Amino acid sequence: MKTFPMFLQMRGRRVVIAGGGEQAAQKCRLILKTDAAITVLAPTLDAELADLHAQGRIGWQTGPITPASFAGTALVFVATGCPGLDASLHMLAKAAGATVNVVDQPDLCDAITPSIVDRSPVVVAIGTEGTAPVLARQIKTQLEQMLEPRLGDLAALAGRLRDLAASRLQPRMRRDLWRWVFSGPARDAHATGAERDAAKLIKSAIETGAFGADQTGSVALVGAGPGAKDLITLRGVQRLQEADVIYYDRLVDPEILDLARRDADRVYVGKAPGCHHWPQDKITNVLVSAARQGKRVVRLKCGDPGVFARGGEEMEALRAADIPYEIVPGVTAASAATAAMGGVLTERGVCDKLVLSTGQTQDDRATDWGALLQPGTRVAIYMGVGSTPQIAQALQATGFANDIQIDIVSNAQKPDQIIAHCTPATMAQTIAEQHISNPAILFLTRPYPAVQTISVAV
Repeated sequence: MKTFPMFLQMRGRRVVIAGGGEQAAQKCRLILKTDAAITVLAPTLDAELADLHAQGRIGWQTGPITPASFAGTALVFVATGCPGLDASLHMLAKAAGATVNVVDQPDLCDAITPSIVDRSPVVVAIGTEGTAPVLARQIKTQLEQMLEPRLGDLAALAGRLRDLAASRLQPRMRRDLWRWVFSGPARDAHATGAERDAAKLIKSAIETGAFGADQTGSVALVGAGPGAKDLITLRGVQRLQEADVIYYDRLVDPEILDLARRDADRVYVGKAPGCHHWPQDKITNVLVSAARQGKRVVRLKCGDPGVFARGGEEMEALRAADIPYEIVPGVTAASAATAAMGGVLTERGVCDKLVLSTGQTQDDRATDWGALLQPGTRVAIYMGVGSTPQIAQALQATGFANDIQIDIVSNAQKPDQIIAHCTPATMAQTIAEQHISNPAILFLTRPYPAVQTISVAV
């Protein structure tokens, strides 16, 4: 980010707007939504600003403008409509140490005015760092349609009841309460105009604790997808936002963790090759222990938790401990890798059988790759780079090595993604020359033989 989004406290603070025309009026309308004290610096005012001054809603100064005119301000808008005059006023404001926004001159702006969706006290600010204001307005329009007009009033009601909730409920139950308020019958009633009914529902829930809260711990095994944070599912994001603690793998993109609750504990349990600081039994033990403490636990795994992710061992431990758990599927690496190549995993008439395998088998058990590669079969080998010599040797010994197509994708859907194509004879050389390493998927494909058409002259 080149700009940092932040909400400023405005109550009782001074905002200066330099200019007396339409541009200044636009900024005035915006700041009038706050509790700031507005002063307009201009020799004359247009009709709208003059009326606001007559009502006592803004101050007006007509004398010479100096750095002192901008002293002690929370924010300054320079909006005269004259680029040269705006630049001069910008210099005076900066001399006073002010934070300045100059209309239509982003290079002179300390602060950029966002597009705003106002459901006060719920306020959504949308910015594009000055690059695409039309896009910001489009997003604003979509959010205006998503958020009901009375949502701010419901948020204000919740704010008034926070102290009561804090006196009656423990932190975990308070989170459950507000989740229920903003996604259940109270919000539905409030949205239809039944504010009193909504208030009664919320107060009753606080007093009785009857809002569907479950204080038992639970574990969600969540697939983070192959790497890019926008490939995690919506349900996966929801579980991250509900989690009290997140245990995540080495290959999980750190940006995915930005989707989680800010105050959730995050514990790295990565297992780098040859450096297993977190053995599997330790991971399963901490999952059980955290859930027994009543926490909502997310076990965040790269790809899909059900594909070569040791998910079965963790589920077995959770079942044995009588811990409720949920599996949230993710995009598995094979799907992401074939999509990165612009292809598909199965294709009618070419490949209608798909085998998912791994290059790192338990106890180094040998896999009969030739037996797997029947005609019309594609084998996706996860984390297979280290086994390349054995795989290549086995493929060349099949008798149909020339029929096998090999595609390799390393770091699928990431900026450092590598895609390579080779044969069994050149696989080891290709991996070495292109510096391919795990995480990678090796696709071995043996298509159906091409159907030959014989023409017979009659």
